[in-house]
Amino acid sequence: MIDSHGARGGSGDSNESPYAIALARPADLALIPAIELAAARLLVGHAPESVLAEATSEGDLDRLRREGHLWVATANARPVGFAYVEVFEPRIAHLDEIDVHPDHGRRGLGRRLVMAVCDWAETVGFEAVTLCTFRDVPWNMPFYKKLGFDVVPDDMFSPAIASVVTDEARRGLDISRRVVMRRTLTGPRSAV
Repeated sequence: MIDSHGARGGSGDSNESPYAIALARPADLALIPAIELAAARLLVGHAPESVLAEATSEGDLDRLRREGHLWVATANARPVGFAYVEVFEPRIAHLDEIDVHPDHGRRGLGRRLVMAVCDWAETVGFEAVTLCTFRDVPWNMPFYKKLGFDVVPDDMFSPAIASVVTDEARRGLDISRRVVMRRTLTGPRSAV
Protein backbone atom coordinates (compact mmCIF):
# COMPACT_ATOMS: atom_id res chain seq x y z
CA MET A 1 0.00 0.00 0.00
CA ILE A 2 1.25 3.46 -0.73
CA ASP A 3 -0.09 6.68 0.62
CA SER A 4 1.27 10.09 1.45
CA HIS A 5 0.16 9.81 5.07
CA GLY A 6 0.70 13.12 6.73
CA ALA A 7 2.43 14.62 3.71
CA ARG A 8 -0.14 17.22 2.75
CA GLY A 9 1.87 20.27 1.89
CA GLY A 10 4.68 22.54 2.95
CA SER A 11 7.79 23.14 0.96
CA GLY A 12 10.42 21.51 3.14
CA ASP A 13 13.04 23.61 1.34
CA SER A 14 14.12 25.83 4.21
CA ASN A 15 17.86 25.87 4.80
CA GLU A 16 17.01 25.82 8.50
CA SER A 17 14.97 22.63 8.23
CA PRO A 18 15.75 20.08 10.93
CA TYR A 19 14.87 17.36 8.42
CA ALA A 20 17.08 15.38 6.07
CA ILE A 21 16.39 12.71 3.45
CA ALA A 22 18.89 9.86 3.11
CA LEU A 23 19.18 6.18 2.39
CA ALA A 24 18.19 4.14 5.43
CA ARG A 25 20.79 2.86 7.87
CA PRO A 26 20.55 -0.47 9.72
CA ALA A 27 19.70 1.36 12.97
CA ASP A 28 16.67 2.97 11.28
CA LEU A 29 14.89 -0.30 10.51
CA ALA A 30 13.42 -1.00 13.96
CA LEU A 31 11.86 2.50 14.06
CA ILE A 32 10.09 2.38 10.69
CA PRO A 33 7.11 0.10 11.55
CA ALA A 34 5.90 2.55 14.24
CA ILE A 35 5.91 5.34 11.64
CA GLU A 36 3.96 3.15 9.22
CA LEU A 37 1.33 2.25 11.83
CA ALA A 38 0.94 5.83 13.10
CA ALA A 39 0.56 7.18 9.57
CA ALA A 40 -2.00 4.51 8.70
CA ARG A 41 -4.36 5.93 11.33
CA LEU A 42 -4.95 8.87 8.98
CA LEU A 43 -6.72 6.44 6.66
CA VAL A 44 -9.32 5.19 9.12
CA GLY A 45 -12.55 4.99 7.15
CA HIS A 46 -10.70 4.71 3.83
CA ALA A 47 -9.05 1.30 4.28
CA PRO A 48 -9.98 -1.81 6.25
CA GLU A 49 -8.55 -2.14 9.74
CA SER A 50 -6.62 -5.24 8.65
CA VAL A 51 -4.67 -3.13 6.13
CA LEU A 52 -4.19 -0.28 8.61
CA ALA A 53 -2.61 -2.76 11.03
CA GLU A 54 -0.05 -3.99 8.46
CA ALA A 55 3.58 -3.03 8.88
CA THR A 56 6.49 -3.91 6.64
CA SER A 57 8.63 -6.58 8.28
CA GLU A 58 12.11 -5.73 9.48
CA GLY A 59 13.42 -8.47 7.17
CA ASP A 60 11.83 -6.82 4.13
CA LEU A 61 13.07 -3.41 5.27
CA ASP A 62 16.59 -4.79 5.61
CA ARG A 63 16.43 -6.29 2.11
CA LEU A 64 15.23 -2.96 0.71
CA ARG A 65 17.99 -1.11 2.60
CA ARG A 66 20.65 -3.45 1.23
CA GLU A 67 19.28 -2.96 -2.30
CA GLY A 68 19.44 0.83 -1.88
CA HIS A 69 15.65 1.09 -2.24
CA LEU A 70 14.73 2.49 1.19
CA TRP A 71 14.92 6.19 2.11
CA VAL A 72 14.20 7.87 5.43
CA ALA A 73 13.25 11.38 6.41
CA THR A 74 15.01 12.15 9.66
CA ALA A 75 14.71 14.76 12.37
CA ASN A 76 17.78 14.95 14.58
CA ALA A 77 19.04 11.77 12.90
CA ARG A 78 15.90 9.82 13.93
CA PRO A 79 13.50 8.53 11.22
CA VAL A 80 10.14 10.31 11.05
CA GLY A 81 9.18 9.17 7.55
CA PHE A 82 10.24 6.69 4.90
CA ALA A 83 9.69 5.55 1.34
CA TYR A 84 10.65 2.42 -0.52
CA VAL A 85 10.54 1.08 -4.03
CA GLU A 86 10.19 -2.38 -5.45
CA VAL A 87 11.27 -3.29 -8.96
CA PHE A 88 8.62 -5.59 -10.40
CA GLU A 89 9.43 -4.98 -14.06
CA PRO A 90 12.44 -3.77 -16.03
CA ARG A 91 13.11 0.00 -16.04
CA ILE A 92 10.12 0.81 -13.83
CA ALA A 93 10.49 1.63 -10.13
CA HIS A 94 7.31 1.08 -8.11
CA LEU A 95 6.95 3.39 -5.10
CA ASP A 96 5.38 0.77 -2.90
CA GLU A 97 5.15 2.63 0.42
CA ILE A 98 5.64 6.13 1.71
CA ASP A 99 4.70 7.32 5.18
CA VAL A 100 5.39 10.34 7.34
CA HIS A 101 4.61 10.23 11.04
CA PRO A 102 1.61 12.51 11.66
CA ASP A 103 3.63 14.51 14.22
CA HIS A 104 5.86 15.59 11.31
CA GLY A 105 3.19 15.96 8.62
CA ARG A 106 2.53 19.06 6.55
CA ARG A 107 6.21 19.97 6.39
CA GLY A 108 6.97 18.79 2.85
CA LEU A 109 8.57 15.51 3.88
CA GLY A 110 6.28 13.40 1.71
CA ARG A 111 7.15 15.54 -1.31
CA ARG A 112 10.85 15.38 -0.50
CA LEU A 113 10.72 11.58 -0.16
CA VAL A 114 8.86 11.19 -3.47
CA MET A 115 11.33 13.48 -5.21
CA ALA A 116 14.29 11.58 -3.72
CA VAL A 117 12.85 8.37 -5.17
CA CYS A 118 12.21 9.99 -8.57
CA ASP A 119 15.67 11.59 -8.67
CA TRP A 120 17.30 8.25 -7.83
CA ALA A 121 15.21 6.39 -10.41
CA GLU A 122 16.07 8.89 -13.10
CA THR A 123 19.78 8.87 -12.23
CA VAL A 124 20.05 5.08 -12.45
CA GLY A 125 18.13 4.94 -15.73
CA PHE A 126 14.57 3.95 -14.90
CA GLU A 127 11.95 5.13 -17.41
CA ALA A 128 9.20 5.74 -14.87
CA VAL A 129 8.03 5.54 -11.28
CA THR A 130 4.62 3.99 -10.62
CA LEU A 131 2.47 3.84 -7.50
CA CYS A 132 -1.00 2.95 -6.26
CA THR A 133 -2.98 5.34 -4.05
CA PHE A 134 -6.48 6.41 -3.06
CA ARG A 135 -8.58 8.32 -5.58
CA ASP A 136 -10.79 10.00 -2.99
CA VAL A 137 -8.40 10.90 -0.17
CA PRO A 138 -7.50 14.58 -0.62
CA TRP A 139 -3.83 14.19 0.24
CA ASN A 140 -3.28 11.19 -2.04
CA MET A 141 -4.08 11.40 -5.77
CA PRO A 142 -4.00 15.26 -5.91
CA PHE A 143 -0.65 15.24 -4.08
CA TYR A 144 0.91 12.94 -6.68
CA LYS A 145 -0.63 14.86 -9.60
CA LYS A 146 1.17 17.98 -8.35
CA LEU A 147 4.41 15.99 -8.46
CA GLY A 148 3.96 14.99 -12.11
CA PHE A 149 2.22 11.64 -11.77
CA ASP A 150 -0.58 10.79 -14.21
CA VAL A 151 -3.39 8.27 -13.81
CA VAL A 152 -2.82 5.01 -15.68
CA PRO A 153 -6.05 3.74 -17.27
CA ASP A 154 -7.02 0.23 -16.15
CA ASP A 155 -6.62 -1.12 -19.69
CA MET A 156 -3.00 0.11 -19.76
CA PHE A 157 -1.78 -1.83 -16.70
CA SER A 158 1.36 -3.88 -17.25
CA PRO A 159 1.19 -7.46 -15.95
CA ALA A 160 3.32 -6.38 -12.96
CA ILE A 161 0.98 -3.51 -12.02
CA ALA A 162 -2.07 -5.73 -12.55
CA SER A 163 -0.51 -8.13 -10.05
CA VAL A 164 -0.03 -5.31 -7.51
CA VAL A 165 -3.69 -4.28 -7.91
CA THR A 166 -4.82 -7.91 -7.53
CA ASP A 167 -2.79 -8.18 -4.32
CA GLU A 168 -4.38 -5.01 -2.96
CA ALA A 169 -7.84 -6.48 -3.62
CA ARG A 170 -6.80 -9.75 -1.92
CA ARG A 171 -5.76 -7.74 1.15
CA GLY A 172 -9.19 -6.09 1.32
CA LEU A 173 -8.68 -2.72 -0.35
CA ASP A 174 -11.61 -1.45 -2.42
CA ILE A 175 -10.08 -1.29 -5.89
CA SER A 176 -12.75 1.18 -7.07
CA ARG A 177 -11.23 3.68 -4.60
CA ARG A 178 -7.68 3.04 -5.76
CA VAL A 179 -5.76 4.45 -8.70
CA VAL A 180 -2.49 3.56 -10.40
CA MET A 181 -0.30 6.53 -11.27
CA ARG A 182 2.91 6.91 -13.24
CA ARG A 183 5.55 9.59 -13.57
CA THR A 184 7.60 9.34 -16.74
CA LEU A 185 11.25 10.21 -16.22
CA THR A 186 13.38 12.07 -18.74
CA GLY A 187 16.93 11.64 -17.49
CA PRO A 188 19.85 9.55 -18.68
CA ARG A 189 19.15 5.99 -19.68
CA SER A 190 21.23 3.00 -18.73
CA ALA A 191 20.60 -0.72 -18.54
CA VAL A 192 18.67 -1.47 -15.34
